[in-house]
Amino acid sequence: RWGTSAVGSSGHRALTALGNLLNRELDGYQVVVQPTPGAIVSVKGFATGEFDGYYGADIAFYELANNADRFEGFQESVEVQPVQSFWAYTIEVGLGIHASQRDNFDEWRDLDGQRVFTGPRPWDTRAQVERGMKAVGIEHEYVDVDLSTVGSLLESGQIMGFLIYTSGEAATAPWIIETGLTTDWEVLNPSEEEIARLREAGLAITEVENPAEVFQEDKLQAEKAVLLPFYYGFHVGLDVPEEDVYRMLQVIEENADELAEADPAYAQIAADMPGMQVRGVEAAADLVPIHPGLARYMREKGVWNEAWDSRIATQ
Repeated sequence: RWGTSAVGSSGHRALTALGNLLNRELDGYQVVVQPTPGAIVSVKGFATGEFDGYYGADIAFYELANNADRFEGFQESVEVQPVQSFWAYTIEVGLGIHASQRDNFDEWRDLDGQRVFTGPRPWDTRAQVERGMKAVGIEHEYVDVDLSTVGSLLESGQIMGFLIYTSGEAATAPWIIETGLTTDWEVLNPSEEEIARLREAGLAITEVENPAEVFQEDKLQAEKAVLLPFYYGFHVGLDVPEEDVYRMLQVIEENADELAEADPAYAQIAADMPGMQVRGVEAAADLVPIHPGLARYMREKGVWNEAWDSRIATQ
């Protein structure tokens, strides 16, 4: 039982592809993908014994480790300690506006005081973009809406901005593509000064080229989308032995090209599987322990940092 995110989301699509691969190639295991309202529910479900594996991000681990925000007060409910075992790809978040506002909105702070849909409340993507908006001093009115209505609400002016994101800088979620079928929208990039403030707050920045192709919205005029990346992984616990997690990672690496064909987000591990594990562990090593199977894989690939030795999970 592997908890993921909502049906139709990029996470659910990606985990389904991974589950199909592991069911075929990893003897002794059968992955059953169970959708949840958001990845945070997957993390919490694992920690309370509902799931055997889970879809989790470094931003959720940050909140869990600090007993804050969506995880405030949750530590008392933890029955199973989450660990990190496989980092799959990055998710990159940003903001979009209606195309008619291209000449009126030049930076993120132009959304100050406006009604903005930053994603469903449980979602990590919402937590990440809200963290960025807070870093540049934006005070907006959060509007919680059904994903199927984002385009019509943007068209009518009932919301002025909305969450956009990519997976592995290569794909986006179906609901964002559907928004483009309902109305014309545009990428709203942070200004250079806002980018500096985001970096000062400890947030990474990435530039996704050809956003019209990635978002499948040919009317986008922006030459690039300036987004905030964070790391997502599909993780298991210590009830899965070191040898099996090590083999799981080998299977994933051996079939990374197949995964990338099934979901473009996996292009990052197809290009550099060990490097993605390094970046994920760097982001979360101080937040949750590292599965010994992942540590073994990274040692054999020559990318392990001895500073992480004390962070290897034990029973």
